[in-house]
Amino acid sequence: MLRSLYSGISGLRAHQTMLDVTGNNIANVNTAGFKSSTTQFQDTLSQMTQGASAPQGQTGGSNPAQIGLGVRVAGVSTNFSQGSSQSTGRATDMMISGDGFFITNKGGQQLFTRAGSMTFDANSQLVSPDGGILQGWTANGGTVDPAGPIGNITLNPNTMVATATKKVTLDGNLPSDAAVGSPDLQRVVKVYDATGAARDVTLTFSKTATGWNASGTDANGATGSITLNQNTDGTLTPSGPFQLGAVSIDLSKVSGYASMNSLTVAGQDGSAVGKLESFTLGNDGSLIGSFSNGTKQVLAKIALAKFTNPAGLEKAGGSSYVATANSGNVQLGAAGDPGIGTLAGGSLEMSNVDLSQEFTNLIVAQRGFQANARIITTSDEVLQELTQLKR
Repeated sequence: MLRSLYSGISGLRAHQTMLDVTGNNIANVNTAGFKSSTTQFQDTLSQMTQGASAPQGQTGGSNPAQIGLGVRVAGVSTNFSQGSSQSTGRATDMMISGDGFFITNKGGQQLFTRAGSMTFDANSQLVSPDGGILQGWTANGGTVDPAGPIGNITLNPNTMVATATKKVTLDGNLPSDAAVGSPDLQRVVKVYDATGAARDVTLTFSKTATGWNASGTDANGATGSITLNQNTDGTLTPSGPFQLGAVSIDLSKVSGYASMNSLTVAGQDGSAVGKLESFTLGNDGSLIGSFSNGTKQVLAKIALAKFTNPAGLEKAGGSSYVATANSGNVQLGAAGDPGIGTLAGGSLEMSNVDLSQEFTNLIVAQRGFQANARIITTSDEVLQELTQLKR
């Protein structure tokens, strides 16, 4: 049979594959995080009809004569270029700007995806639309250990925090011209322990010949005192640190000018019990919770992955990939690490399918299919002529 007949058949198969790949790209034009694919062709084994010969004496060399036996699909490569950004306004939607991948766990299998459309399930876990649980590091007391193992990210809406007071700050002025023995100045500030329970700290300031005596009493029984020496430039120099148990009293902003009593409590760094109200996503992948007591605390950090050869990843459905022998080992990191990229909340990465290119590929595939079909019909006509030689 004619070689051209089988070459035409191989061409039909190859261009049908190209048509399938192009159709899949167009079908996923609105799929978040989808990466388009490209079909690559190569010729098959060629039949040698005449070998090459070297020049000899007065005779020149000759080139090999070969007849190709058709085409085949060399591979289908994935284009991992960045897709455009679409703002959604949903806090659980995330977009990677860079080459990293989200890591999910589904049925015990580790998957990688660029689609950052996440939601909460009944167990308060961040999950992908197909049920893959987003992986990362859970914070302990607001601190994340990126060297530890990754696990499921869970944001319990009933999470509560309370911060123990470590520092009380005072501001204002103690009058330097107050008479010795004049009534003491007192300020009462509410502080908190690690459980969020409130108690009072009473601070007393007594005028002396050289400045002021400062003393304090904590409702839990702790006491302390220091002296504040009056300087000629209106400043006060404390004799040492002012400590009431675990609470430090900061008097660095208190001045000692004349004729004005404006001593106030500027604030304290503790807080009562607060319940998680919302969260935001930082550029480094940190999920920062906002609590009803005004506290902001890191709850978890999203882990990202990168590969030496992303094109070697195998598509596993659901806009996810699995690692293969040619993708290289997974390298864990976080947003901002070299080669991974940054994260943006409230946005999604759209498909990187270029419709103008895909429709052009449709035309190329269609014309290539038609041309190869013409090879088959032409070969058939030649065979028909051969069969009609004997009438």
